[in-house]
Amino acid sequence: MYQARRPSRSEFVPIRGLKYHVRLWGEPAPGKTPLVMVHGWMDVAASWQFVVDAFEADHYVIAPDWRGYGLTESPAADNYWFPDYLADLDFLLDHYAPETPVNLVGHSMGGNVVMLYAGSRPARVRRLVNLEGFGMPATKPSQAPRRYAQWMDELKALHRGEMALKPYESAEGVARRLMKTNKRLPEDKAGWLAQHWARQDSSGQWHILGDAAHKITNAQLFRVDEVLELYRSITAPTLSVEAGDNSLEQWWQGRYTLAEYHERLKSVPQLQQALVRDAGHMLHHDQPGALAQIVENFLSEP
Repeated sequence: MYQARRPSRSEFVPIRGLKYHVRLWGEPAPGKTPLVMVHGWMDVAASWQFVVDAFEADHYVIAPDWRGYGLTESPAADNYWFPDYLADLDFLLDHYAPETPVNLVGHSMGGNVVMLYAGSRPARVRRLVNLEGFGMPATKPSQAPRRYAQWMDELKALHRGEMALKPYESAEGVARRLMKTNKRLPEDKAGWLAQHWARQDSSGQWHILGDAAHKITNAQLFRVDEVLELYRSITAPTLSVEAGDNSLEQWWQGRYTLAEYHERLKSVPQLQQALVRDAGHMLHHDQPGALAQIVENFLSEP
């Protein structure tokens, strides 16, 4: 089993009517900029452990489990709306850094959140790091009727129990699932992650700590024009980090390409880009040492 070099501690914070779980590493100190790290879809805050262990400096890291993930409560709703993540982050910063701009890192869905948040609240972000937060393919108004119908159909499927997440008989089964999804994930890290990614119930089965309602399609279309306006409003120096594997084009099969994403990034005023080789989408698992060095070098630039 993987042995954490810098163990974390947990806190629960009231945010917008939910008991939010926040994982913390290090301690706040004068002159130390808080480092807020937010995870992606169907992930948890503990997923940052390998990068935190690889950091050279002793950062004060604040990493929440998003609503409906990990140990954070799920809302009394049967679907999730993207703006809620931005509002949750805003409330989180009110609690932990009310007067201090933070260094903000997000992976995948979390990368999309931090980009939009930094455009909405530019004064709250000192430096911004987006790890494979590509956004979504462009949409057009003609897709709206089918999109709303799909959303309603999926809500009905959820309530019929057809979208439930598969349980596992053991933590080892969860670890094997993680390794099947990510061929680069070694067994010791998979075993460690399984203990944080799932929880055992009274019958002995292990359940993924993610609300099945996260699988429901967003009813609203993804509007690139709005996203680009938010990108243009970012004032923090921004680092976009990609993995050597082109996950974007594997997912979308030509409907959305890396070239399109790079074109969108031209709207970010102060942009740097970096590549982590021999890594897939879960680059914080695949190459935590290389990623930690890239992030720390960026954060320490004058």
